[in-house]
Amino acid sequence: MELAHSLLLNEEAYNQLGEFQKAEFIFEWLRFLEKLLPVTSKADVKEEQKKLTEQLIALLNSSPGPPTRRLIAKNLAILYSIGDTFSAYQTVDKCNELIRSKDDSPSYLPTKLAAVVCLGYLYKKLGRILGNSFIDTVGNVLKALKNAESQGRYESMLSLQNILIGLGSAATPCHREIYKAARSCLTDRSMAVRCAAAKCMLELQKEAVFMWSTDLDNVATLCFKSFDGSNYDVRIAVSKLLGTVLARAVTSKQATASARQNVRKISLDEALQLLETGFLRGSGGFLRASGDMLKGISSVSRDVRVGVTQAYVIFITTLGRQWLERNFSACLSHILDLVSQSHPKAIQTQMDAICCRRCISFILRAIVGGLLGEKAQIAAAKEICQALWKLKKVADVVMSDGNLETRISTTDVTASQHVLVCALHELGSLIHGLGTTAAPLLQDSSTGVLDVVISVILHPSISVRLAAAWCLRCIAVALPSYVSPLLDRCTERLSALKSSPEAVTGYSFAVAALLGAVRHCPLGIPHGKGKAIMTVAEDLLCSASQNSRISIQRTQAGWLLIASLMTLGPAVVQHYLPRMLLLWKCVFPLSPKDLETERSRGDSFTWQVTLEGRAGALCAIKTFVSYCCGLLTDEVIQRLLSPLPCAVDLLTQLPSIHKMYGNALKTSSVTYRHRLYELLALLPPKTYEGSFCAILKELVADFTATDNHMAASTFLLPPLCHQDDLLLLGPFVQETDHRFIEEQLLLGSSIAGGSLEYDPYSIYEKAEEGDSVPKPLPPTLSVVSAGVRLFGVIVSHVAESQRFQVLEKLLSSIKQTKGLRQQVVQLNIISALSSFLKRLASCKGSLGSEEVRRPALALIMGALENSNPLVRCAAADSLARLAQVVADSTFTAGLAQVSFDKLKSARDVVSRTGHSLALGSLYRYLGGICSTQHLNACVGILYTLSQDSTSPDVQTWALHSLSLVIDSAGPLYHVHVEPTLSLVVMLLLTVPPAYAEVHQSLGRCLNALITTLGPELQGSNIAVSGLRTSCLLGCAVMQDNPDCLVQAQAISCLQQLHMFAPRHVNLSSLVSCLCVNLCSSYLLLRRAVIACLCQLVQREASEVSEHAVAFVKDCKEDFTLDINIREVGLEGALLNLLDKELDQRLCQDIKETLNHMLASVAVEKLSVWLKLCKDVLAASADFTSVASVDTTQEEEGAKEDDDVLTSESDEQSHPFTNPKWSTRVFAIECVCKIISHCENADKAHFDITLAQERKQRGSRDDFLVLHLADLIRMAFMAATDHSDQLRLSGLQTLLVIVRRFSSVPEPEFPGHVILEQYQANVGAALRPAFAPETPPNITAKACEVCSAWIASGVVSDFSDLRRVHQLLISSLTKVQAGKEAQSQLYNESASTMEILAVLKAWAEVYIVAVEREKNQSDTQKQISKTTDSTDESHGDLTSSANGLLDLVQADLGTLSKLWLAALQDFALLTLPSEYASQLPVEGGAFYTAETIENARPHYHNCWALILYATALWLTSTGFLVADADEGVTNLSRPVTPTTMCQDSTSRAAVKSPEDVNTDRFHLILGISVEFLCSPRSDAAMENITACLHALEAFLDVPWPRSKIGGDQELGVELLNILHRLILTRESPDIQLATLEVVRRILFAAQEHVREKRRSAEVDDGAAEKETLPEFGEGKDTGGLVPGKSLVFATLELCVCILVRQLPQLNPKVTGSPAVEAGKPQMLSENGSKLVSAALVILSDIPAVCSPEGSVSVLPTILYLIIGVLRETAVKLPDNQLPLTVAASLQALKGVLSSPMARAEKSRIAWTDLLRSALVTILDCWDPVGGAQRELDEASLLTAITVFILSASPEVTTIECLQKRCIEKFNIVLDSKDPVVQLKCYQLLLSIFQYPNSAVSYPYIHSLAPSIVGKLQETEKTKPENYAELQVIQEGIKVVAVLIALAEEEDRACLVACFLPLLVSFLLDENALASATNSSRNLHEFALQKVMQIGPQYSSVFKKVMASSPSMKARLESAVKGNQESIKVKTTPKHARNPGKSSSIQLKTNFL
Repeated sequence: MELAHSLLLNEEAYNQLGEFQKAEFIFEWLRFLEKLLPVTSKADVKEEQKKLTEQLIALLNSSPGPPTRRLIAKNLAILYSIGDTFSAYQTVDKCNELIRSKDDSPSYLPTKLAAVVCLGYLYKKLGRILGNSFIDTVGNVLKALKNAESQGRYESMLSLQNILIGLGSAATPCHREIYKAARSCLTDRSMAVRCAAAKCMLELQKEAVFMWSTDLDNVATLCFKSFDGSNYDVRIAVSKLLGTVLARAVTSKQATASARQNVRKISLDEALQLLETGFLRGSGGFLRASGDMLKGISSVSRDVRVGVTQAYVIFITTLGRQWLERNFSACLSHILDLVSQSHPKAIQTQMDAICCRRCISFILRAIVGGLLGEKAQIAAAKEICQALWKLKKVADVVMSDGNLETRISTTDVTASQHVLVCALHELGSLIHGLGTTAAPLLQDSSTGVLDVVISVILHPSISVRLAAAWCLRCIAVALPSYVSPLLDRCTERLSALKSSPEAVTGYSFAVAALLGAVRHCPLGIPHGKGKAIMTVAEDLLCSASQNSRISIQRTQAGWLLIASLMTLGPAVVQHYLPRMLLLWKCVFPLSPKDLETERSRGDSFTWQVTLEGRAGALCAIKTFVSYCCGLLTDEVIQRLLSPLPCAVDLLTQLPSIHKMYGNALKTSSVTYRHRLYELLALLPPKTYEGSFCAILKELVADFTATDNHMAASTFLLPPLCHQDDLLLLGPFVQETDHRFIEEQLLLGSSIAGGSLEYDPYSIYEKAEEGDSVPKPLPPTLSVVSAGVRLFGVIVSHVAESQRFQVLEKLLSSIKQTKGLRQQVVQLNIISALSSFLKRLASCKGSLGSEEVRRPALALIMGALENSNPLVRCAAADSLARLAQVVADSTFTAGLAQVSFDKLKSARDVVSRTGHSLALGSLYRYLGGICSTQHLNACVGILYTLSQDSTSPDVQTWALHSLSLVIDSAGPLYHVHVEPTLSLVVMLLLTVPPAYAEVHQSLGRCLNALITTLGPELQGSNIAVSGLRTSCLLGCAVMQDNPDCLVQAQAISCLQQLHMFAPRHVNLSSLVSCLCVNLCSSYLLLRRAVIACLCQLVQREASEVSEHAVAFVKDCKEDFTLDINIREVGLEGALLNLLDKELDQRLCQDIKETLNHMLASVAVEKLSVWLKLCKDVLAASADFTSVASVDTTQEEEGAKEDDDVLTSESDEQSHPFTNPKWSTRVFAIECVCKIISHCENADKAHFDITLAQERKQRGSRDDFLVLHLADLIRMAFMAATDHSDQLRLSGLQTLLVIVRRFSSVPEPEFPGHVILEQYQANVGAALRPAFAPETPPNITAKACEVCSAWIASGVVSDFSDLRRVHQLLISSLTKVQAGKEAQSQLYNESASTMEILAVLKAWAEVYIVAVEREKNQSDTQKQISKTTDSTDESHGDLTSSANGLLDLVQADLGTLSKLWLAALQDFALLTLPSEYASQLPVEGGAFYTAETIENARPHYHNCWALILYATALWLTSTGFLVADADEGVTNLSRPVTPTTMCQDSTSRAAVKSPEDVNTDRFHLILGISVEFLCSPRSDAAMENITACLHALEAFLDVPWPRSKIGGDQELGVELLNILHRLILTRESPDIQLATLEVVRRILFAAQEHVREKRRSAEVDDGAAEKETLPEFGEGKDTGGLVPGKSLVFATLELCVCILVRQLPQLNPKVTGSPAVEAGKPQMLSENGSKLVSAALVILSDIPAVCSPEGSVSVLPTILYLIIGVLRETAVKLPDNQLPLTVAASLQALKGVLSSPMARAEKSRIAWTDLLRSALVTILDCWDPVGGAQRELDEASLLTAITVFILSASPEVTTIECLQKRCIEKFNIVLDSKDPVVQLKCYQLLLSIFQYPNSAVSYPYIHSLAPSIVGKLQETEKTKPENYAELQVIQEGIKVVAVLIALAEEEDRACLVACFLPLLVSFLLDENALASATNSSRNLHEFALQKVMQIGPQYSSVFKKVMASSPSMKARLESAVKGNQESIKVKTTPKHARNPGKSSSIQLKTNFL
């Protein structure tokens, strides 16, 4: 194929190819040429033009296929437009010649068609350049058209369209001729020709004025005729033509009237009148129509009506949004008038009326829902209300008895009913779409929406009553706050007017509809409403028999109310269940005998009432089973089942009752049947096994009933067929934008489609997706439908013999009927059989023996050859399922063979299509019928059928079947891939485009082939490359196909290719194709486009976006999209599309695509995305007002609102016009996502200084923090909108902004944060959420934002903070008001949510206030340590923390009570279900008993913070209980005996403070333990942390500690829980918090032990104080019992932490070769903190033990402490000790200084163990396994020093140990590392100063000489750096200390040694000037020491100086040189006590 890529055709390569490859080669070359020509230079083109033209003309003569001829034509046109045009005339002549040729043979036809196409493209491209030749050309084409066949007519029309495009107004001379030709083609028998003619005329009307002036009536009539017998595509094309022409006629009159006086003017009324004629009279001429009317028959065929409906929509849409807003009133009255009494013929039968109503609803939905923005929609709703008021007045006049004359015209009322129904449906849909933004409309009393809807509920027509009820339901779903008031209003009217039949049915419909709406309202309704409705329902049922006039209505109403009540779900229904079951039991007779007596007694009317009642009861139970399956316990099921046998008996007797009482019972009995079938299908079949026989008989009778003539295949079969097979049936069953009206054409003339009046019970059900109103089918059809479902259930559960009988019976009943009846029966039976096989296959059942298979197979084979394609589809599916349930390969092979044979012999289309699909279905369900020869045979037959060009249907079905085989055969198919692909491409190149369905099947085959090849398509070998090229070529052909569904196939094929071989798909051309089709009028094409985009943007979002913009910019053609990619980019275009799109699934896909784009590119294109979101949010008119208000002055802002709304800016300037609230919600959600994506990107997004720096440096990046003002503004706009969902999202965004940006500092004002400047905006955004009428969920979210704002610390000024604080106070006041003050609009659980949100918010604020105060008191302590005087600034600090605490303190008394109440509720709610009986009957403090289930999640959401806050409060009061009545002042006062006495006198039953405390203690501890015992895996980390912090705070107070310390079991239990938490939660924060709690528990135990010891000492007298009484764990045996021992539990927990961080500590592991004692390691920061915390706990353990116990645990403790030291002693670069080392040294010191080490009973054991420990430390130096370990020697020396100084002397003074220690010091003294040496000197200093000489002297004796020696060496090598200098200085200090410690007699000798050393460090004047820094410092230090020593030991000093003159001279010169500095140096400040400094030194070492 690469050879085809050249400017001229490579004829040599071409001639070597086979016939089929030639076609491919040519097509590939032409495709390449089309891209190459525009980019080739003119000179090159001209050079090759002659040759190229010849080649193209030659191809024109070679019978090219449709796609090829189009490309030839395009290329010729491009060639002439670039090169010379002179030879173009010759080409035109040549084409004309070909057209004129008399050759009519089929082989010549393609050449003729190619010439026609070529002319079209030449004129389209060159236009007027071709001069006047067009007259001749058009004449030729028109002449040829007269006797052309359909393909010729099709191509001629398209060619004429192209000629018109190219010539524009120049073609005027030919307009009339073209018009005449197009007229005849517009009513052509070929649908494709009609479409082409419509396109041609659409082009013609642009210039041919007569079409929309003088000939307008003719054009309209012509279009109506064209609609007659049309298909979907024709209706789309012709309606577009008609709508456009009429729109043109209406708008162009002013412009052209002056120019051409003879142009007829058309007013809007006239245009609408024309459309009305088509709608009401159809396509017949006037005479025929009037004749029909005289006969009284309606002559309008449905397709004309549907076509005209679409034309209405096009007409209004073309005129545009602003036009519609201006003329809405006129349009509305005209459209509604179509179904009014002025046109009785349109609505004379119920079916006609339903069809017309649907059409009207469709027009209204399309123009009101699709065109108008929210503001205009509200205006439209007001117009509709006006219309409703007018109609209501008419009805009132007619119904009033006073006006007798008009009483006769009740027909007027029934006729106006349809107008009312349409208006109510539209009003409902409108408000439903507007959601809470419709609130102002309903509050507007002048419009009176609710009043008018409720007043129409009493209309005499049931359809109107139902429509009004549905409208109320829509209002309720849109505005949940109206549900309760409306329910009250309707129930109250229902009770008041229960003697009026209209009122009873009307209001019961309304109540049922409203109850159905409740489940769409998250906040629910008060529980009491259900109770009231149940009472009304019972009352209606009980009083039904009192008044026979309204018995039926009351019975229906009662059961309808009960049924709709069931939709409220188990939580509500369980309270009424016993009452309902009682009613259910009473409605049926108890025994068959009673049923018999009933039969003999009743009359027609009582039977009607009885059947209605029983049907209602069955429906109520069905609803109960569907919605409350949680309540179906065995007992309830038993009670449900008892009346069932009787219900089935009644079913069997219905025919005889029917006979007795005639037709009056027909409807009731059908309804009863339907309800019973529905209920039985839901119940478990086992429960009614006994009735199987009777039911099956009835079902068979229903399927074969003689009076059923409705062929209802279109609603029965689609659910039973495989969804993919439905594609065969074309647009009929596919989803389209016009499905709502197109549906009526599928159902055949006898059925109109569904409507609410057929089944009032569906009023509370949800409408199906895509429908605005439920559309139940007529009862006769519903029965069959329910019967089919039930048949499937029962037959799959009966015995085999019974199955056989049933199938035989069905088979014989088909044979006994003929004609149309046979069709109906066969349809019902195949549906039932299909349902049965589907059910059997899904439950993996078996069909049974050969005997059962036979009738089943016979039924299916009969249906496979049925003339109805749907029946054939279902039969093919059933055949495959039959094979699936038989599961026998021979049987399956037999079935396939039957189809093979049939296909070989049969010639009729029906059997060939049916059997070819059967083969595909067999493959689909049984995955490649195993053998390859079978596959070969199957593929062979399907190949043959797919090439049968005589029947497109056969080709379509065969290719579809082939696609199923390819899909199912998997790898087996590889052998066939190449031939199949060739076949597919060949057919694509040859099948005429008019046969779109064949192309669609070819597309499915290509898609399946691409999937089969999969990733292989990436390969580079020749074979794969060829396959890939063929795939791409196939896609290219399909992309050029005029049919939109074929284009959709092309896009999905390219999408697959892009997934498997992305490099080979040209992304730019694919994206441009997607952009063009983004706004296609075909839903499936739009879906394909978005699905493809969604995949592309996941991989390369920015490239796709760039290609889209580039394409639109380069686009030369008229590329007018409804969306503006040029301005807003692809992202903006998609947002725009999301706003306009009505299909929910597509909207979901668009959102997903945008989310993927956002994730990929939002951070890079930050400004673009934020601007998009901002534009969407600011585009609605309401917002411009909101945004313009200065947030600090909202009050004045209200006045500005109106001005802004009236002065509407020019729409065009704004990229988004009035976006819907749902689009705005999506935009604000995008903002949140952008923030979270930025979080994971660059930290500069949240650091303004960094961002500004990077910007100044010219960085191209954009940073979020620079857009903070926009973010705040968007959140503000959203949070203050009318739409509740938008307000919620806005508050959520605000919350995210506050949390993310609260810590970003403001660089210009140090000490402030960047958010501070927006506090007014935040306050203004929050304020409306606390208004009284705000829904609780919004207030709850706002509380969360308030607490986050206060807690964030953004605002430090309290006057500012008070604004937001005030809002929280207002909500707290609301909470205090109690249950009485709660809103009655929503369920009680909603107020629970609000109250808990308020309490949680306060808790968060309190927690933060306490934490801040704690932090500040800590810093204060530190400041006061370092400085004695406090600064003013420090004072400010404290005031701000205390200020926040003061704010909360004022309400703390109230809050604490509420918090405790909430915790008590929560504790009750967490009890297991078996304790349900112990719960309070009336509910808790904040929840009611009935709404317990709904309240649970709200408590789960809030308890943790409330718990923490309560714990902090109890901590702050020190558990000293305040008197409840004394309020806040008394909180911190201890409870004195006097106050207790007062308490007891004033209130008898008051608990003692101890009891109150104990209760609170157990409440907090109980909640914590319950939660921490088993936190669910999804439990939020915050909850766990808050719970642990609460325990921590709780144990900071002595009283709870004493409780836990005194109850060892409790302590152990707690520790075990905490241990499990550490094991299951990896988070370091949680583990650290856990360790804090453990430390406190241990501390509590220590206190307890200490207290016991103290009291024992007091009791025993002070004399025996030396002997500690033995309290503590381990008693006198030292044993610790696991599970009972606190110490053991603590150790377990610490070991767990330590081993997890340092696995080497685990002795089991260390022994294994995997863990050698390797290098010490540095832990992470968190790891270090955890290990340190664990070590602190370890060192505290001995204090809890008895002496014996301490001996048991000591080895473990020492092992762990030393282990940590050994494993983490790493040298750090800054000479710091690692945190873990410092902690282990501190712990070691703690253990060594433990009193147990000196206690009598344990001293000896401790001494031994401590010595071993010391040995272990000393052993650390030794090489392990021959390798030296790289330990930090300083750390180990410090550890040894700790032993020497802290342990009792007997541990370390033992000679061998002492010797080893000294040896280590010696080694380190020789170290080369000055840092280590320094440390060594410091440690020795502290050892030398140790008071016990037995300890210190050996060290002095051994080490002093070497220290002095080291200093002497320094004389020669002067220090080179600061570190070395420090070492020398420290050495000098050590020697100085030694002198001070020495005995008097030895001192002189030491000083005599020391002085020469010091003097040797001194420099003379000259040397000092040139000395290094280090030498100079050393000189100064030495001089200072000399000056100190001289006076101290003057006699020795003098003696030494006298003995050495040189030394004396040196000293003198140094003193002289330093004269000045000496004055400074010898100030007393520096003469510090060396002892002191060393002790400080030690302390800092070991911390």
